[in-house]
Amino acid sequence: MPNVESISAAPPSSQLAIAHLGLGAFHRAHQAVYLERYRQRSGDVGWGVCSANLRSSIGLVDDLAEAGYRYHVAEYANSQHLTLREIGVIEETLFSGRDHAGDWGRDREALLARLASADTRIVTLTVTEKGYFLNPASGELRSDDSMIIEDIASPQQPRTAPGLLVEALARRREAVIPPFTVLSCDNMPDNGTRTRQAVVQLAEYRDPTLARWIADEVAFPCSMVDRIVPAMTDTDFERLAALGIADANAVVCEAFSQWVVEDHFPQGRPSWEAEGVEMVADVAPFETMKLRMLNGSHSLLAYLGALAGIETVVDGIHQAELRTLLRRYMLEEAAPTLDMPEGIDLVAYADSLLARFANDSLRHRLQQIAMDGSQKLPQRWLSGTLERAGTGQPSPCVALGMAAWIRYTAGEDLQGNRYTVDDPLAKRFAQLHQRHDSSSRSDAEALVAAFLAMDDVVPSELAKNDEFALAVTAAYQALIQKSFSEALAAL
Repeated sequence: MPNVESISAAPPSSQLAIAHLGLGAFHRAHQAVYLERYRQRSGDVGWGVCSANLRSSIGLVDDLAEAGYRYHVAEYANSQHLTLREIGVIEETLFSGRDHAGDWGRDREALLARLASADTRIVTLTVTEKGYFLNPASGELRSDDSMIIEDIASPQQPRTAPGLLVEALARRREAVIPPFTVLSCDNMPDNGTRTRQAVVQLAEYRDPTLARWIADEVAFPCSMVDRIVPAMTDTDFERLAALGIADANAVVCEAFSQWVVEDHFPQGRPSWEAEGVEMVADVAPFETMKLRMLNGSHSLLAYLGALAGIETVVDGIHQAELRTLLRRYMLEEAAPTLDMPEGIDLVAYADSLLARFANDSLRHRLQQIAMDGSQKLPQRWLSGTLERAGTGQPSPCVALGMAAWIRYTAGEDLQGNRYTVDDPLAKRFAQLHQRHDSSSRSDAEALVAAFLAMDDVVPSELAKNDEFALAVTAAYQALIQKSFSEALAAL
């Protein structure tokens, strides 16, 4: 039984000044926790949260409402130390996605009214990379996506996060209400800039004057978020039940948490810095460090580990050859691409990440990390690899990772066990694998070439780099022709 520190939620807020799009586990274990801690220590009750789910998980929205909007966050330093927090800062939950019957937007009008209200001063987002409907390589709005097409045709009944923001901002502009600040909390480089791109480009289809107003008047600060929040398992609920916590909405996460935010909030903000949030002028160095070192090594472990039949991060990190690979990747391929402020020790950061991955209280499934690779890999691996290629430096760890990702997208591990590939481009991946029999050398080369030619994933300059293409091809052939250990040893 771990040592447990239990903390109850503060009294309700007097005003819902923050709206959040993306009512998921990460939001509930990260931004909501910072706000709860701030409210408890400051007594400032003016920053309650309305949190909306834009996907098909209508159950969570209703379950939180039935629980009086209270839930628990279990923060594990390791299996022996636990802080158990009750969170009450989310005081309204809405659903604007497609329900199980296929109907859209049960609470969409209520959400738009909340967003358009003068009380709402900040809108935060955790909708994952694909929720912005941007081409991951170019950053342009995916105007050919079916949901974006529908938002262009019916802008007052939006289905996407960018569409909701455009409609809400249009209503505020018409009512002469100052715009809210839009704060992306997703793992994307320049996430504020990219959010602005999605919203402004979508607004252009509706009204160029509105688009210019958004571009000129709306603040889109960038942020970097960091906390490992695995999907809940039966074991997690059983551990909490043993502590007397019967909470279907609970979240389990690591004790470590970091939030770095560009300080640009024209309508005001909570004094987050009192809770350890780093309010800075430029978040880019911290954002890139986290994406390339933490998220990049997570993806490397996810694809290689999943192919080897390894289930979780902690299982993978305890294999010496994988741990060595991750440290080599972080220090030899990721860290040299970073330009950090004075005083940041990247060796110490790499070692701290490995220690966090080894947290024995978390069961972070590799299949969860492996989701949406086409949206994640450009910023986690490929932008840094392109920089290295431009100066003639090889990236063998990334080449092996790309080979593992390509093999992973076949939907079958190296032992022949099948799984579902959860990615917006999964159908395209399946077609490429059907077209090329990778058991032959020539078709393996053609398959790798076809994946590298996907210019909405791989930067064209990197795809044209012969040294990188050859390294990915060699690593792919090693994975399918040799043992897993031999493929790692080939590095």
